[in-house]
Amino acid sequence: MKILLVEDDEEMGALLAESLAAHHYTVDLASDGQVALQFANQWEYDLILLDLLIPKLDGIEFCRQLRSQGHQTPILLQTAQNDRTQIVAGLDAGADDYLIKPYHLDEMLARVRALLRRGRSAIASPVLTWGELRFDPISAQVSYGDRSISLTPKEYSLLELFLRNPQRAFSRSAIIDRLWSIDTTPSEGAVTNLIKDLRQKLKTAGMTVDLLETVYGLGYRVKKDECKPKGNSHEVSESYPQGVATSYPPEGATPPQTICDRSAESLEKVNQVLQQYKGTFIEQLTVLEQAEVTLRSQPLTPEQRQIAQQEAHKLAGGLGTFGYAQGSDLAQVIEQLLQQKILSPSEISQLAKKIIQIKQELTQSPTSLTLLATPIRTQVLVIDHNRDFIQELQQEMSIWGMQIAAAIERPLAGNSKRSQDQQQIFESTPDVILLNLNLPDLDGKTFLQDLKVQFPTIPILVFAAQDSLNDRVAVARLGAQGFLCQPTVKQIFEAIEQVLPSQSATARVMIVDDDATMLELFTTLLQPWGFQIISLQDPQQFWQVLTTTAPDLLILDLEMPTFSGVDLCQVVRQDAVWGDLPILVVTAHREIATIQQVFAAGADDFICKPIVGPELVTRVISRIDRHPKRKKNRNENLA
Repeated sequence: MKILLVEDDEEMGALLAESLAAHHYTVDLASDGQVALQFANQWEYDLILLDLLIPKLDGIEFCRQLRSQGHQTPILLQTAQNDRTQIVAGLDAGADDYLIKPYHLDEMLARVRALLRRGRSAIASPVLTWGELRFDPISAQVSYGDRSISLTPKEYSLLELFLRNPQRAFSRSAIIDRLWSIDTTPSEGAVTNLIKDLRQKLKTAGMTVDLLETVYGLGYRVKKDECKPKGNSHEVSESYPQGVATSYPPEGATPPQTICDRSAESLEKVNQVLQQYKGTFIEQLTVLEQAEVTLRSQPLTPEQRQIAQQEAHKLAGGLGTFGYAQGSDLAQVIEQLLQQKILSPSEISQLAKKIIQIKQELTQSPTSLTLLATPIRTQVLVIDHNRDFIQELQQEMSIWGMQIAAAIERPLAGNSKRSQDQQQIFESTPDVILLNLNLPDLDGKTFLQDLKVQFPTIPILVFAAQDSLNDRVAVARLGAQGFLCQPTVKQIFEAIEQVLPSQSATARVMIVDDDATMLELFTTLLQPWGFQIISLQDPQQFWQVLTTTAPDLLILDLEMPTFSGVDLCQVVRQDAVWGDLPILVVTAHREIATIQQVFAAGADDFICKPIVGPELVTRVISRIDRHPKRKKNRNENLA
């Protein structure tokens, strides 16, 4: 069970968190109301233990705002004031119970258990069972038949999570959110190991059938019928080494209907990542501050200088990507200063000034965060004589994540000399073509044939005023992808989405970056598009993970310790099996020499930090769609 503890007294917070953890609760600690509200909106908690007098947003206002947003999480209010007015105000604002300080820890734990039981009122018995497996949360004992099972706190919490939610599938990331606190978030490989350990202990206790089944693309869930194991279920490979995170598209969800839906989802998650990793930027600045203090008395050792340079480099990429463009520029200047073995007093002062300026910028809201999730527009070439109809399409296209590449009202027949308008058609590069078959003074079928010659791989949709079998057959023979009769605007957009290429929808993308913030961001930007993300922070595990997971595309950070992106790129290009794997290299440097080095190593493309969402997604999709044979090769390699 996961609890959000909101307490601004550092010693009291540590004591309460330790006491709750000792009773198998996972605890996230927030020191003010605003942070607590962000946590409550971003993660799922079973209970909130809330101090009344906290900075920035007091306990009563916190309750009001949380309840106004529809959250039903039980709230236990604690206050040092024996003031009935405050207590009543807290309960009226949405708190479920209260404690008056000072109190005994046993009383606090009893009230926590009571609120958690109240929140699980649908459960008839406090004892959870599955076949002969028995889980007693009151005594914290687990047994199978007459044999007691000894579990670690994390194994205990994992088992409770699944038994309390027997119909729900939990992804690895969802399990991490429920079982670990924010400041101790592990890799998804830790979840895989935890699942294995729990299965092994249950098997040792005598269970002959696995309690948990692996649902491909979703995660894990409790088997519905323990007496009838499903022999044909396919499990996700669990042989990835420690430190490798495998992320799937959002669990259980149907892919978003429009590109704008994906964009909105992506932007929301990017905001969550920013809030989660903002502390990382502060830690990186702390390293730079320590380097600056050392420089005032003595030069940095080579090791100290290397560490400071690495943190400045990560800070430059992270700040720029998350909308702090000025901070990114300042971090790059710091990185350049730290490349010098000896700094003058004025340069040390300049270093200190840049650090302060970055800290000041971080107190403000990012200026260009929306660039990360700007929707990629599908370019539609519309050929129709009805100007009102074209304008109607134009008005609706932004909703569907599309835009008109060109709108041609009076094209000439294919065997006539091309007009300026018709020449515009053949010089454009649309993603899909929409053609009215009944244009005046034009044989639509002849013009369709001309279009297919010029654009053999681009989908063409034809619409007509009358439904005719002869027209349908003729259009099909000429290679059009669809025939619509008197379609509505909505039907046209639905047809366009159906014919757009989707080879990349199930592709695996492996990302190697020593910066955990960037790994999380890449995952956040790419997952809404259906990619399975394999993220690796330690480049020394690269070859093992590559050959185990068989990705369809690689994204490599250029500057990493031990092995650089160039090193890894060259290794891939030297191998007969993986030599044609598409590779994108990410770099914060735009110098010609750096770009030449990237391409000389065999990369297909490069992406400059700060990352722009549409550019990243476009390049990934484009490279995967150019290599349709990769999936076939991947399956053969894994066979």
